[in-house]
Amino acid sequence: MENGKQISVFLENKPGRLANVLSALARQKVNVTALTVMDSHEHSVLRFVPDNHDRSRSVLKELSIPFAESEVCLVELKNQPGELAHICEQLGAEHINIEYAYCSSGGRNGKTLGVFKLGNAVKAGKVLSGSNGVQRRKASAPRPLRDKRAYQAPRAGRE
Repeated sequence: MENGKQISVFLENKPGRLANVLSALARQKVNVTALTVMDSHEHSVLRFVPDNHDRSRSVLKELSIPFAESEVCLVELKNQPGELAHICEQLGAEHINIEYAYCSSGGRNGKTLGVFKLGNAVKAGKVLSGSNGVQRRKASAPRPLRDKRAYQAPRAGRE
């Protein structure tokens, strides 16, 4: 796990606004490592992790688009079922709140990048690096199967 910066851009919720920002970043050779877009009725929030923060800030200032930067935790994940759940379980077991999270698409060598905004990034760093009594699962050890019922929605009329 490493700490990184994310940029949040506040966009008018109209066609082409997201494309304008992403095209301007592309013209300046900024690679977007991970992104998410959340909308409301009038505005949307684009959150992304760029490979070049200085260039990203410059592009957004030129476009006169409001933005903010925040610290996030970047976790390299295997692109396989259950990997994200495992990280969330570790954080939950140590009472670390996940304010929000998103992932990149599949990356190099079957890896993906998890982006986490956490309540306690320092403690999370210790947990995910294997200290503080919580050990990171070894790559060669298979994960135990979870009870499939834990993933099913409760049926109506049953408690």
